[in-house]
Amino acid sequence: MSIPSTPGAAAPSSSTPVASSAGPGAPHRRGSLGPVGLVLAGGVSVQFGGALAVTLMPRAGALGVVALRLLVAAVVLLLVCRPRLRGYSRTDWGTVVVFGVTMSAMNGLFYQALDRIALGPAVTLEVLGPLALSVLASRRAVNLVWAALALAGVFLLGGGGFGGLDLAGVAFALGAGAMWAAYIVFSARTGRRFPQADGLALAMAVGALLFLPLGIAESGARLADPVTFALGAGVALLSSVLPYTLELLALRRLPAATFAILMSLEPAIAATAGFLVLGQALSAPQALAIALVVAASMGAVRTQVRRRGGVPGSVPGAGPGPEAASGQ
Repeated sequence: MSIPSTPGAAAPSSSTPVASSAGPGAPHRRGSLGPVGLVLAGGVSVQFGGALAVTLMPRAGALGVVALRLLVAAVVLLLVCRPRLRGYSRTDWGTVVVFGVTMSAMNGLFYQALDRIALGPAVTLEVLGPLALSVLASRRAVNLVWAALALAGVFLLGGGGFGGLDLAGVAFALGAGAMWAAYIVFSARTGRRFPQADGLALAMAVGALLFLPLGIAESGARLADPVTFALGAGVALLSSVLPYTLELLALRRLPAATFAILMSLEPAIAATAGFLVLGQALSAPQALAIALVVAASMGAVRTQVRRRGGVPGSVPGAGPGPEAASGQ
């Protein structure tokens, strides 16, 4: 949930000088379409990874899919980042462990939601967590407008009472959104304590270790099936490794503010992926609901950018490292 902060935290990778090196006018420079394309490709990768996960659930179960995704992503990131293990305080390790727990909870709840409701509505409900964090952290009256817009979208999405959606799926998606907000907070803290993507790699390993027993309990030997494992690896690459890489490359040339606004498109991309891969068509009210939530998310981001002079503060899907970009 690539796909996808706290006050003072910028968009993914913006804690590094490279992420903020591009000035506010950078989006208009020649060649800026390149990094924008990379971010959009990362978003597409995350959401199509989610769609692939839905097709895998009959083979491995929701918990099994999460276990495979976290395990493969952890192995790849540990091999690439090779984080050092010495020289950190107990507080540092406590922060990365909580980050890993939050990450595993977010993924577990989100995939439980995907097992019950369509991809587009699930991501739309999930993004309310970061959006609420943004609105609360801003404390500006204009954000009440964005909150009202998002609530109108939620009302439409639920058909006036969520009678058309599985209530357990709605609860899981909202829970995943709450975990996404917590994930952003601890992403910021981890990014301040660990260099590069070391914190992400270690937290991913913590999440994998926590979730592997749950996946084995639900799916058992099915996780060892070569086809199932290969599909699970595909989910990990599409939902974590590939978007992380694309977004990291993009943020070397793209301002954090632009990145955060692009990340607000996640629900719309998810709805498209759900339709193309899973045949999950949306009704007109549901499509309008997603558009309202996307508009509210973009509005909250732009409000924060104006308030902080071009650097987003608490924005949906943002955090101090690339780990926050792919919250799903």
